Amino acid sequence: MNRPLAVSLFAALVLGGCTWVQMAPGASAVRVLSGGAAPACEKRGEVAVSVKDSVAFYERNALRVSEELETLARNEAPGLQADTIQPLAPPANGEQRYAAYRCGGPAPTAGRPAAAPAESAKTYPVGG
Repeated sequence: MNRPLAVSLFAALVLGGCTWVQMAPGASAVRVLSGGAAPACEKRGEVAVSVKDSVAFYERNALRVSEELETLARNEAPGLQADTIQPLAPPANGEQRYAAYRCGGPAPTAGRPAAAPAESAKTYPVGG
């Protein structure tokens, strides 16, 4: 195999392994809880998501893979009428499972973000 063809083939494999996951409408309103105890909310189901974590011998950045998995899970939540997701375990081999919950207020729907809760945080200046 000649060198330019081999370089082109390698570049196609590496670039083909890169993904750019976009946030779906309504998914930006979905909260992400850290792992741990389940919240006192209505469980709506579980979501399993996956992305490529390596291509041939090239390992993708673990943080980027984790971010893409979270975005995919948030994209799926409105379809379950869920407004909150929580990872059930750390990512492994480009896959992760999330629990989906409805914790309050109207569930986000595609194309319409959830309304802000009536009890919002208040901030006060520090010092004097």
